[in-house]
Amino acid sequence: MQSLKTANMVLEISKRFSLSPLVEKAFLSVNREIFVPSGFTHLAYTLDALPMGASQWISSPLTVAKMTEYLQCEGADSVLEIGCGSGYQAAILSKLIRRVFSIERIEKLLLEARMRIKKCNISNINTKLDDGQNGWNTYAPYDRILFSASIKEIPQSLVAQLGEDGILIAPIERGNAQIITRFIKHNGILNQREELEHCVFVPVLNGLDKES
Repeated sequence: MQSLKTANMVLEISKRFSLSPLVEKAFLSVNREIFVPSGFTHLAYTLDALPMGASQWISSPLTVAKMTEYLQCEGADSVLEIGCGSGYQAAILSKLIRRVFSIERIEKLLLEARMRIKKCNISNINTKLDDGQNGWNTYAPYDRILFSASIKEIPQSLVAQLGEDGILIAPIERGNAQIITRFIKHNGILNQREELEHCVFVPVLNGLDKES
């Protein structure tokens, strides 16, 4: 039943946004119900964002699909995600990239995400409690960096942790709008920028939250 519901969800996504075979396979292999808060299981396969506590949201599967495709995962060996949230985006990436590193600033969400990832028997996701703007220098450089929260500008610390010719995807804040933007690093700087589409994400916040 779960696999049928997942297949129908993927079909609904593909009606709105073209999926590559590899990304489609990744979505089919992850049980979204595990990543949805209790009480919202009946909405797990809808294309809606859902609340998950601590004033945060689990992104719509359509949004996750878009961010994944825009990241151009093929050929990448490592990815750093800023904002683990429910863990769903990291789970999808784990099917496409050998090493996934995901940072979350809200301790409660991170602990829940770790439990979900373990329940899925996914072993190639590494998680860390930290302010995502610091990145995770221990395992840098990364082939890809993905922001799962909006930000005004990319911190220089994260530019430094992106490998040469690496791709970074982030919802960039511009006035009252947010725009999913793709950057490519050349000669040590993000000198190629492509605005892809408007979006709505929760913002990147400073510091840690150990009480939510």
